[in-house]
Amino acid sequence: MNERSILVVAHAGRVDTVEAARRVIDALRGAGARPVLAAEDHQALVAVDPFFADADVLDVSADPADLELAIVLGGDGTILRAAELVRDGGAPVLGINMGHVGFLAEIDRDDMDDAVRRVIARDYEVEERLALSVRVKDAAGAVVFETWALNEATVEKASRERMIEVVLEIDGRPLSSFGCDGMVISTPTGSTAYNFSAGGPVIWPSVEAIAVVPLSAHALFAKPLVVSPDAAVAIEMLERTDGSGILWCDGRRSHDLPPGARVVVRRSSRPVRLARLHPTAFTNRLVRKFQLPVEGWRGQEPGKSS
Repeated sequence: MNERSILVVAHAGRVDTVEAARRVIDALRGAGARPVLAAEDHQALVAVDPFFADADVLDVSADPADLELAIVLGGDGTILRAAELVRDGGAPVLGINMGHVGFLAEIDRDDMDDAVRRVIARDYEVEERLALSVRVKDAAGAVVFETWALNEATVEKASRERMIEVVLEIDGRPLSSFGCDGMVISTPTGSTAYNFSAGGPVIWPSVEAIAVVPLSAHALFAKPLVVSPDAAVAIEMLERTDGSGILWCDGRRSHDLPPGARVVVRRSSRPVRLARLHPTAFTNRLVRKFQLPVEGWRGQEPGKSS
């Protein structure tokens, strides 16, 4: 049997995360698996603790296509980075929350040892999340940039003092044009991130849809929209825009948008895969994350008749 390769993604800037990475790597090695680190993590962790020097390095001594799973020690931002690292290989991502209550992290740090044990036993399920395919075209219609997003693609103004002028198009038909600070195009996974802060709807992960939310738009019809997951959403930077814009995907990948540029967002043919150990109601995640008041609830517990 081939040695199992498991990516460990951890930030070296926190003592508790470094210690957690040691424990995870020790457990993986004890089970005969091969721990792998991203190059930037390997360099940073070795600088803190020589213990990590013997770990294999992704794209150097380990092929992304050989990864069975990625164990992420951190919050949603670290999970987004891990999703980027495994994008080409398609390994599922398991998030272990190391501080904040995130929507992507599967379990809390207190359950870390049990989580690693279950990973070793392959006792987990894989959940697929809708991702976005993002293209930028120039004024002549040529594709000049391609990327993807798990949470959202945002078109934003590049200069604080100027708005951008855009046309919003859905499925090849223009819907409206207006000046704004930007546009957020979100997946259900990202609906609790930038989309939520911009006034967009919270979308349950089991719902397949794309949310489109204008940012500070100067228009009467500039409300959040929820469109089909198979819709093509396009944002055109009008030539009359005084200045330029910028595209951001998950806050990690960007591209400048001059007047005349066109951003086309569709459902990606490749979802992001999340490893799940404990089925948790999304409602419970919302209550925990936003500390929502539920005192006085007299409803029925799951499994009981209503």
